[in-house]
Parts: sequence; C-alpha cells; structure tokens
Amino acid sequence: PSKQQQQEITPSTETTEEEKITKMTNACRTILECIGENPDREGLLKTPDRWAKALLFMTKGYAQTIPSVTNNAIFAEDHHHEMVVVRNIDIHSLCEHHMVPFMGVVHIGYIPDGKIIGLSKLARIAEV
Repeated sequence: PSKQQQQEITPSTETTEEEKITKMTNACRTILECIGENPDREGLLKTPDRWAKALLFMTKGYAQTIPSVTNNAIFAEDHHHEMVVVRNIDIHSLCEHHMVPFMGVVHIGYIPDGKIIGLSKLARIAEV
C-alpha cells in the first residue's frame, strides 16, 4: 500500500474512546443494514453502541502491557521453591481471522526463582 493508504489502514493511537465508539457504532449500523436488519428498529436502537463498547472491552488487552497490569507486584522470596498454580482463569477474546468471540480457561503455573508475583496479577496477565 502507498504511504497514504497505510496511514488510513493504521489505527491512530490518538483516537479517543468516544471517537472509536462513534466510528464503530456507525460501522455496526452498516453491518446491520447489510444483513437485512433495520438499525432504527426498537429492539436494535442501542445495539450498535452496546456492540462497540463490548468489542472495545473484549480487546482491551491489546493496549495493555505486562508491566502495566502487574503494577510492580513482584516480590523477592528466597524460601519458596514449590510450583505456584492458578487454575480456571476465565479468558475471552476475538479470533483475529473471523472477529468472532471465543471463551476459555487458562491455567498458569510457575516455579519461583527468587521472585513471586501476586496471584491476582496472573489473571490480569491472562487478559493481555
């Protein structure tokens, strides 16, 4: 693609949440029309806005980093050498090829090597 096309393809990090929701709401209205629905029908009036907010929530991990979600909750611990396990962490995301949601569970285990992390942070890492 040309440089101009690339700029149009690449999402701006400067786009506000409100601007994203507006663009996504308009896109959802178009999708509803394309599948033969009337986005102005009573049952669908708020659907585009709900869909946009849900999609942003399901993809929030794309904008997060491990350091930001762990928030320095890593501690020195020389006496703990057994495996630490957190099971059944619910996850949800989108298939990048089809943009459809999927859900599952993750199990995380690690053997501390002089450092441990708060257990709640492991669930947050799974969202990234």
